[in-house]
Amino acid sequence: MTKRFLAAAAFVLLSSTITASTTDIGATDIGATFETACPFGDCAAGISLSYLGEFVIPTGHMENGVEFGGISGLDFDTATGHYIAISDDRSERGPARFYELDVDLDASGLKGVSVVKQVTLKDKNGEPFAARTVDPESIRLGKDGIYWGSEGDGKALLAPFVRVAAPDGSFVREFKLPEGFAPTADKSTGIRDNLAFEDLAIALSGDVFVGVEAALYQDGPKSSLTSGSLSRIVRYDGATGEPKAQYAYPVSPIPQAATKADGGNDNGMSEILALDDHRLLAVERSYAQGFGNNIKIMMMDLTDATDVSAIASLSKNDQRVVPVRKSQVLDLRAIGLVPDNIEAMSLGKAKDGSDVLILGSDNNFSASQKTQFYAFKVLNRPQQ
Repeated sequence: MTKRFLAAAAFVLLSSTITASTTDIGATDIGATFETACPFGDCAAGISLSYLGEFVIPTGHMENGVEFGGISGLDFDTATGHYIAISDDRSERGPARFYELDVDLDASGLKGVSVVKQVTLKDKNGEPFAARTVDPESIRLGKDGIYWGSEGDGKALLAPFVRVAAPDGSFVREFKLPEGFAPTADKSTGIRDNLAFEDLAIALSGDVFVGVEAALYQDGPKSSLTSGSLSRIVRYDGATGEPKAQYAYPVSPIPQAATKADGGNDNGMSEILALDDHRLLAVERSYAQGFGNNIKIMMMDLTDATDVSAIASLSKNDQRVVPVRKSQVLDLRAIGLVPDNIEAMSLGKAKDGSDVLILGSDNNFSASQKTQFYAFKVLNRPQQ
């Protein structure tokens, strides 16, 4: 969810930014291309995208008597050619749920997004979640079901989790939460409220990556206008649900000050997407009151990054820590788009069979926001 606050941090980020190139047509015209040839100096990791347009579903749209919105995760189902999308409704407007979506997209552009069906997520007792006992934020299709994450609730001391559900939404199993992630009443360790399990990715190997939106309390402050911070990415064995490793991800400083008097701002990692077993894309989503959202797509490489799972605190640590390498792939505002609260990202297929990257926004069920989808054709992506 979008955050509205100011923060302070003291970490210097280790990042490498490659400037994207565009064609001589308008940056937001269908067919405009953006290339990052050699992120991290690694030309095998090059990525090139072509813009295919935007589609908006206004806030207030109803499906089966329940308000549609809160889209915080998205993934492609090769079996149906459709996408699954999770809502971050905390079982307040309707039961916690995910949707099956049909995305009308081909070389001529993004023409529509429609709901095929709505599925209620079930708790361990087989019943829909009670109000405010869950905060769904991410979803992926795994080898044995639908993998999804709940952010938890720091104020209510409700721990985040990753679970596997059957296609009908029923509970199958739950992943193990590593030490140090559960919220604490004194805020000495664990997740920050509304800044927890926001990100989920699955590699072809079956490994599952879960990203925390902002630094755990023990790892230091959140990002500020002058400093970034270190968030954690947990790597799981997807088959067993056991943690295998953790990595430090350097969240950038907040890129934009609030333009509203006494307004808040933030920056955090709102989604990740596996390209292979060590390269992932990440959405860094920033909000500044009076200005709006900044959305930047980063590529990260886990190669040579330190496994920090045995390090209790990244801020009180005398060991050498190598964070993941990252390089900017796309800045949506810089190419002329006006993004909303982007929290969902998926690779998929267009109707003509071409590879595409889809982004989706969480409208927070707010009349001042919208459910927004962006589509890009993938012209080139990292090679193993």
